[in-house]
Amino acid sequence: QVQFVESGGGLVQPGGSLRLSCAASGFTFSSYSMSWYRQAPGKERELVVSISSGGITYYADSVKGRFTASRDNAKNMVYLQMNSLKPEDTAVFYCNAGGRNTGALYPFYWGQGTQVTVSS
Repeated sequence: QVQFVESGGGLVQPGGSLRLSCAASGFTFSSYSMSWYRQAPGKERELVVSISSGGITYYADSVKGRFTASRDNAKNMVYLQMNSLKPEDTAVFYCNAGGRNTGALYPFYWGQGTQVTVSS
């Protein structure tokens, strides 16, 4: 059974940092790109960053230079280090397999997400 479990969100002041984690299972993790998505209130889910099986990354323009994705294929984990957070980063963050060109490969298996709130 495919499963994604996101964690690490919270309330942070503008300019602060958070590190999100995603534990994936039920598929051959090391063979797939992984992506982080976010969904802000009243908006559609959007791609934030993709990281290939070999660690090549693609970042949305809105997060370039502030967010850094990484992965540990031995642990089936993907991470998102978020620095210089802005109020507009407030959203629920999700992970899924797949990259920028494929989209989410398991669209019926979204996790519960992790809430990130950036506010003073």
